Amino acid sequence: MIVIEPAADGDAEALTEISRRAFEHDVNYGAPAPSGPPGYDSTGWQREMIRNGRFFKVLEQDRLVGGFVLFRLEDGSVEFGRAFLEPECQNRGIGSELLRFSENVFPETQRLVLDTPRWNLRTQHFYEKAGYVKIDEIDTDVSFTLFQYEKRLEA
Repeated sequence: MIVIEPAADGDAEALTEISRRAFEHDVNYGAPAPSGPPGYDSTGWQREMIRNGRFFKVLEQDRLVGGFVLFRLEDGSVEFGRAFLEPECQNRGIGSELLRFSENVFPETQRLVLDTPRWNLRTQHFYEKAGYVKIDEIDTDVSFTLFQYEKRLEA
């Protein structure tokens, strides 16, 4: 059983370490090198998101195992961003729980968006299985393409 709750400033260092392990683990799934999105290994970035965003931590039996950030967009949509789980907690249904939770945080939201790298076939399959539809491809300044997905939510 997992618990999802708002992250606190004191969680920043532990979340940074989990984020680093999770994103660097993606080399096992096609990442060109052990790395992640900007700030994935920065405690400062984690603290900033905790203070200014909707950063949630994921606990399994009182153990911190991951986190994710929700960003409200100008058009009223919500972006599911920077989701990460300890590598040993992946592929166990926790990600599906995070998506379901995220789809209900802002009841008025009619659209959730997210992105994932072109090379990450595992997450593309996961998001499509959860009802997300690919709507765009975005070239990044770090020489790879992101696929952008959306899911229309019932109001």
